Amino acid sequence: MGLLEKISGLSGRTVLGVNPPVFDFAWFDLWSKPVGLLNILGHLRARGNQVFLVDSLYEAREKALSGGRWKVRRERLPKPDAYRDIPRHYHRFGLSPEELRLRLMAAPRPDLILLTSIMTYWYPAVFETVRILREVFPNVPIVLGGIYATLCPEHAAGSGADYVIGPGEASPRPAVLPLDLYDRPEYGVAATSYGCPMRCQYCASSILSPVFQPRPLQDIFADLAGQAASGPVRDFAFYDDALLWEREKRFYPLCEHIQATYPDLNFHTPNGLSVAMLDQKCCRLMRQTGFRTLRLSLEGIDAYTNSVGSDKSGPQSYGEAVANLTAAGYQPEDVETYILAGLPGQNIDDIERSIDFVKSLGGRPKLCEFSPIPGTRLYNEALKSDPLLATEPLWHNNTVYASYLSGRIPPSKLQALKSQTGTGPKAIA
Repeated sequence: MGLLEKISGLSGRTVLGVNPPVFDFAWFDLWSKPVGLLNILGHLRARGNQVFLVDSLYEAREKALSGGRWKVRRERLPKPDAYRDIPRHYHRFGLSPEELRLRLMAAPRPDLILLTSIMTYWYPAVFETVRILREVFPNVPIVLGGIYATLCPEHAAGSGADYVIGPGEASPRPAVLPLDLYDRPEYGVAATSYGCPMRCQYCASSILSPVFQPRPLQDIFADLAGQAASGPVRDFAFYDDALLWEREKRFYPLCEHIQATYPDLNFHTPNGLSVAMLDQKCCRLMRQTGFRTLRLSLEGIDAYTNSVGSDKSGPQSYGEAVANLTAAGYQPEDVETYILAGLPGQNIDDIERSIDFVKSLGGRPKLCEFSPIPGTRLYNEALKSDPLLATEPLWHNNTVYASYLSGRIPPSKLQALKSQTGTGPKAIA
């Protein structure tokens, strides 16, 4: 029996879940919630445990944004040694150490602490949070899980946590995410499936969830109902990696249920949608259902970039998708298209051509800088020329990898590409 299975069998205990701050050059609330941690807490509460949550990002919100999201407080930090030559400011996003201590001291003393982690290169905030938890709750066991702990278990073992939940230990998943652990949640997060049927060479989805698991429709309906009743929720983000997979059997019935039950809610897809699935019927139904913010997964129009993305898109299918979305009533500001940059073996000229192609059709390109994720095929390719990746997770950061470690895209060229998309300083000015 694995550690997580033992934890999931607990009853009659007090369990504290903690989502740490983020240390990075930039962070934006793209409908970000610690879903894995919430799943475990919801499961434990259903077994009769008292559960509490301290979310260092949510509790530091300071300015309302669109779609129920928030801008959170930030504090400038000294840069780690690995970043000392990078000409950008480094910040803590979320509660300060003092604020986190006060928040923890106000919580009931737990029998067990569950600490989550997201990006591998955010681990300095995880280490800081462990130290604070030790100060406030000495002798209380700390279990570290999440994406960083799964992808870098040996490195995470140095965090100071008592236990690390590593790869292969799947999360318990209750039917309803316990969104009511937040005091006034403005948006909910949902998924119609776990994992992904694709095997893109840059993505860790198949490592984090090795088996693609569609959820029963009744569970999805119950989840939406429970979260919608948890507070002033007006927006939902779908976390699926394959939201439109087998859409006739799963997504279309979901849309019909939403239209009948939640006509006033707005829905968003921060993960890229497969453009090949966006036929006229799908686009029309999404618009009628209240899907407002869409992200499309093109990645690139060249053969190499398309091949590492499982050949799931191409120029023709993208052009058809844009036409179908326009006919359904979507405006350019509603839709962004992800284009990858900095992949091992990628040609910079191909990135430029992909940006121009999207713009020529009236689309809005969004540059996504490559992050070498441990365990993926492209990480192993990157490791051949950049062995520092194996010793320092800070170098996994997409902000610094392509320009400052690998040198594949010089900083000036990267900024020129961003300006070409319409997001750089020249475009803004």
